[in-house]
Amino acid sequence: MPGFEIFGDEERKEVADVLETGVLFRYGFEGARNGHFKAIEFEKKLGDITGSAFSHLCSSGTAALCTALAACGIGAGDEVIVPPFTFVATFEAVINAGAIPVFAEIDETLCLNPDRLEAVLTPRTKAVIPVHMCGAMARIGEIKAFCDKKGLILLEDACQSIGASFQGKALGTFGLAGCFSFDAVKTITCGEGGGIITNSREIYDLCDQFADHGHDHLGGPDRGADNHPIIGTNYRISELNAAVGLAQLQKLDHILNTQRNNKNAIKDAMADLPDVTFRYLPDPFGDSATFLSFFLPTEERARQVAANLAKNGAPSPYWYDNNWHYYKKWDHLKQLKGSARLAVELADNLPDYKNMKLEESDAIMKRTISMQIMLSWSQKDIDKRIQAITKSFKK
Repeated sequence: MPGFEIFGDEERKEVADVLETGVLFRYGFEGARNGHFKAIEFEKKLGDITGSAFSHLCSSGTAALCTALAACGIGAGDEVIVPPFTFVATFEAVINAGAIPVFAEIDETLCLNPDRLEAVLTPRTKAVIPVHMCGAMARIGEIKAFCDKKGLILLEDACQSIGASFQGKALGTFGLAGCFSFDAVKTITCGEGGGIITNSREIYDLCDQFADHGHDHLGGPDRGADNHPIIGTNYRISELNAAVGLAQLQKLDHILNTQRNNKNAIKDAMADLPDVTFRYLPDPFGDSATFLSFFLPTEERARQVAANLAKNGAPSPYWYDNNWHYYKKWDHLKQLKGSARLAVELADNLPDYKNMKLEESDAIMKRTISMQIMLSWSQKDIDKRIQAITKSFKK
């Protein structure tokens, strides 16, 4: 991770195909395309990889979440349970749908704790969005069972976890829909891009329509002949972005194998270090291995080790202080600071984001460090990193 580490002739060839035709728009212009439909090819490949019946490519992971929320019928006044450890896009997408994000505790998977969902359930709860953080899975089987029992929509945010699985089933396929990000620093990159997978024809059709101003895409080459069954927006991806991602997607097996080998080398070297325990993985074989996350016994020790790692040339995120990924620093959410009045501000019984406390999550995140696993590491790089890690643990 990330995929840009291995850009090569494959990406250049796919992009050149698009530039030679001059058709950058993903729809229409059949006569000029010379048979090149990169977005469609990507969607078919993503469906094949994940085992999904339908796949839709759009402009970003955030666009994928917004589109999937709309397609699943989640809107004004609905409550959606989300984790406090995620990228801000998860709750932003919920708010942009007019819905209300409600935060539940995580566990040592670094994902939603299924045992804590009941505590935040209300009559207004419509959906749960587990986020498969840092390349690996939540306790997704248990979360799905909870949603099924309570009649809730399960929408998976697998934006960071392309290629990961649980018990042989791809992440993103457990719910009504699943979302991926293919941005500049993801495992598979389009530069900017996102994807939605589903086994529901109805959800796919709504995604396909919503992401392109409501077009039903049944008018053939003449876009003016399309009908507009729903109101939508513009979350389309360009053929250039899709071309880059298509080449990347064909490298996914190589990427996963490299990440797993590199992660195992680092983890094995850390196994005997004092004070270290590792993130709980419900299915270690399904980990995409983009990060090695581990715990120290106290916040003080975690901060000390994180500082030592940075000083010794192996910087690793200490998420508790992170501006983007943990709720403690989300001041714009706490103040509901939008450019205009937000629909959630009109809701009754709005959560008190300013004074929100998630003590179990805090206790975990205060002790958590994650080390990004790179594709470009040579054996020399890995040996050097192991030396830096060992040095960083000395008190």
